[in-house]
Order: sequence, then C-alpha cells, then structure tokens
Amino acid sequence: MDFSEADSVDAVVASFADTPDPRLREVMTSLVTHLHGFLRDSRPSLAEWETAIGFLTAIGQKCDEHRQEFILFSDVLGASMLVETMEAERQAGDATSSTVLGPFHVVASPERALGDSISLVDGGEPCLITGRVTAPDGTPVPGARIDVWQADEKGFYDVQVPDAQPLGNGRGLFAADDDGRYHFRSIVPAHYPIPTDGPVGQLLTATKRHPYRPAHVHFIVEAEGYVPVTTHVFVAGSPYLDSDAVFAVKQALVRDFAPVDDADTADRLGLPNPFRRAEFDVVLQPTG
Repeated sequence: MDFSEADSVDAVVASFADTPDPRLREVMTSLVTHLHGFLRDSRPSLAEWETAIGFLTAIGQKCDEHRQEFILFSDVLGASMLVETMEAERQAGDATSSTVLGPFHVVASPERALGDSISLVDGGEPCLITGRVTAPDGTPVPGARIDVWQADEKGFYDVQVPDAQPLGNGRGLFAADDDGRYHFRSIVPAHYPIPTDGPVGQLLTATKRHPYRPAHVHFIVEAEGYVPVTTHVFVAGSPYLDSDAVFAVKQALVRDFAPVDDADTADRLGLPNPFRRAEFDVVLQPTG
C-alpha cells in the first residue's frame, strides 16, 4: 500500500499493534497521532525538517556528565512544568508544591551535618535556611533526606565554573532530626540566565525570549513511606519571579530571606553578622 498523507497515522499506528507493553503501545499511538497532526498543520519543507533533526542532534551532542541540554529544552517549552503539574494532580493531597528538577542536578550532593555550610568559597551574602519536614497532619518525618543545590552570588553552579568553585559547592545532603527539622548555612543565591551557549540558547535568541530565572534554592525531599517532592524555594523580591524562563515559579514557594542583625545568634550559628534567614517547611504526602 502506498504511504499517503491521508492514511499516514493509521499505517504507523498499525506497526505497533504487537507491542507487548500496553502503556508503550498507548504512548506511541498518541505520539504518532499528534506528531503527524503537527506536521500536517505546519507543513515543513524537507529542508526545515532536516534543520529540526539537526537541532535535536545538537541538543544531544551538548549533553555531558555536567550538562543536560534536553532537560533545558523541556524546561523552556514548559513541558517539564506540565509533567510536574500533572504528576502533582495525580498524587493529590496537601504536599508541598513541586517544580522542575532543572539541568544542574548532575552531581551527587555531599552528605553534610545539620548546620553545615554548603558554601565553600568566599563571597555572597550569608544566610541560614531552616525548616521542618512533616506529613500533612503535622506529624514530623524524622530522618527525611533533604538534597539541596543552588547557584552562587554570581548566578553560577559549581559545574559551570570548575576553576572558580570546587565540585560540591552550593550542594548538600542533610538528614532531618527526630522532630523533622533541618537547618543549613549558605549564601543568598542570585538570579541567573540558563545556559545560552547551546542550541536551546539559540532558540531563545531566535524567538526573542530572555533566558533568566529568579533566585532560588533547589530541594529534593524524600523519606520512606512518603512521595518524594522536587521543589524550589524562591527568594522574595528577586527579578524574574513573574517571567521565569522555565515557567517554574509558584507563589506558595516564594519566601522572604529576612535580614537578621543579632551578633549573639550569628556567633552561635557560625555566621557573620548581619545575615539573612529563610524558613521553608516541607510537607510530604504518604504513599498508598
């Protein structure tokens, strides 16, 4: 049978008829249906389609152990946030709002003791981040694992500037205490542009979109018997809260990094005075 525009979907979908995994068959059927619909709607030339394949190839070639350009592409299209949003709707309940993983969770965070600093280099405005991990009814979640990572005061992650930051700077893996509480020292992160030296950056330039993200600290919080949550705490007052390049801001995740001028408290915490302080409680939804 000749392949035609009219029967293209039916022909390709039929090729998946013997797929053993029903979910894979469902996904491939949907993918082919929508992809062929997109092609019929936009009607690219052969040269344009070759450009699109080249673009995707360049994205893959830009990925390495410290850079995930495909995640970045997913982020700027809003796909990452849509998947996060749909997953949150499936889970339902009163858990802390989730948001994107981002492209820089590519290095294992070093284990640190409560109260340690994740900032290993000089510079930046010191801060203390504290909080409590609980179930929706307020029951503490002792031993919850809190994985954090952030950019420095110039807006760079450790893997972006290895000559200026040691690997592990701005990262830490903490365990909540018996009351579900955690605290660690850091610096107030800066807003920053997502990497623009690759194909995703070229796309943003071509579409006249800015690449900036508001200042934030990434969190993954998990514990046995609970649904993990991937989230951020955003710095109140940061530029780009209303136009995040990856659409990840949720008002419920914005926190004041309030100034504290208390020499005794600063000395007890091992911080210079004055410093900033943010409180970020995390609610985990039980599994099952």
